[in-house]
Amino acid sequence: MSYPPPADFPPPTGQPAHGARPAAFVRPEDAPGAVGSVVGMPSKPTIPLNKLAPEAALRRLELTIVRRLEGFLQGDHLGLLPGPGTDTNDARIYRPGEDDVRKIDWNVTARTTVPYVRDTMADRELEVWAMLDVTPSMNWGTEGVTKRDLGIAAVATIGFLSQKQGDRFGGYIMRPDSMRRLPARSGRSALYGLLRKMLSEPFVPDHARGSYSLTQGIDQLARTQRRRGLRVVVSDFLTPGDHELDPNVEPEWERAMRRLAVRNQVLAVEVVDKREIEFPDVGEMLIRDPETDFERYVNTGDSSARARMDAASAAQRERIRISLRRAGVGHIQLRTDRDWVQDIARFVLAYRRVASMLHAPPQGVAK
Repeated sequence: MSYPPPADFPPPTGQPAHGARPAAFVRPEDAPGAVGSVVGMPSKPTIPLNKLAPEAALRRLELTIVRRLEGFLQGDHLGLLPGPGTDTNDARIYRPGEDDVRKIDWNVTARTTVPYVRDTMADRELEVWAMLDVTPSMNWGTEGVTKRDLGIAAVATIGFLSQKQGDRFGGYIMRPDSMRRLPARSGRSALYGLLRKMLSEPFVPDHARGSYSLTQGIDQLARTQRRRGLRVVVSDFLTPGDHELDPNVEPEWERAMRRLAVRNQVLAVEVVDKREIEFPDVGEMLIRDPETDFERYVNTGDSSARARMDAASAAQRERIRISLRRAGVGHIQLRTDRDWVQDIARFVLAYRRVASMLHAPPQGVAK
């Protein structure tokens, strides 16, 4: 799907649209709110960190977990007797004076010639990993918030919903040329630190090239995190150059989502801007794709042309919805013109009724 410039500003070339009044060009750094994201690359987040934790609104909600998750088998509460868990965790370098020598993993130590210890995990621990797509199409936003920052808000909300004693939350930031890993840690301070790093991640300029696509990002998430848990994929799920509208034709990322859902409970958070679905009547307008070289002027004053564009956009979103349903993952659609807390709360309440059927594992795979 292509992305139009805002209704109140001229095309990015600085020339007024055909038939419109001439207007002074507004520099991206001077544009109010998220409007700067459509006349140029945004320079700062549109949601501050202190607005990402609506704890009071979420205090009575709890995210339903229905799949068998490693480390989530013995209940939600601490036992009467304190002590370490019995499940082994990843190996790490031995720190003299801090680690117990009885925890040294001699197999890893022999292979690396460096002392390593292997921690144990509490049986109640749930591990959540969220992958945030920050490709150029996520910089778009016309309602005071960009899709990228709305995705970070979704990560924050799900992080607070899924957090219990001892649970860990980690993240990946997917850029066109790399994947940045944010280690999983427990506690609210660690979650705030992860959100701060996501907000401060440099913006990706338009037409940036790289080897990473959404498919490769999901596959890497599945390969590198082998321990079962909850996985959250935040994206607009738009593939550059994919103009297919037939829901029977699978998007290239659907197979990767299906593989990720074999061992994990997966939530897909689709972020959408209002002007991607409802095209405004602003006369002739330049439509451009920030990830490809596509550019074209369209007369939005023509009601029939506007209706065809709205229908194509609706068909595109319906194809994404059907693909995510086929992959057996939970699906939340968030829009920049709506309250994301209410949308997620509404989803969580409805999720309790359908989660067990939606996340049924494939035939032959243990639940």
